Amino acid sequence: MVARTRDSRLAPAGGRASARNSRATTSVILGLLAVLAIPAGVVLSWYSATVTLVESSSSAGLAIIFGVYAIVLSRRGLDVFARTIGRSGGVRAARAGKLLGALGLCMGITAGLAVGFYGLLTVFVKS
Repeated sequence: MVARTRDSRLAPAGGRASARNSRATTSVILGLLAVLAIPAGVVLSWYSATVTLVESSSSAGLAIIFGVYAIVLSRRGLDVFARTIGRSGGVRAARAGKLLGALGLCMGITAGLAVGFYGLLTVFVKS
């Protein structure tokens, strides 16, 4: 016979703890924001009379920042999963966050390079 401990009454009836991996979930959200930042800037330039496509390129910086932060949080989410021996869950979310973050990071770098070369070309055309 096993004696009940004080914490055994706090566990759900299934015996599984209800701990969640919030870092993995947050990495997915930030990864989605990173991927959607550049299309949101383009749509803003289409529907706004004052914002041009070149001015909306600041969304590339947002995509880079969100992408890096999503990758960092997904790594921390995987560390939480390893530290809790799998009880916290979130492996799929951490992997998805890492993938979305890397995609957003690549999109941000590509958009930044495109705007940089556009600026370079306009400087050489004027001179």
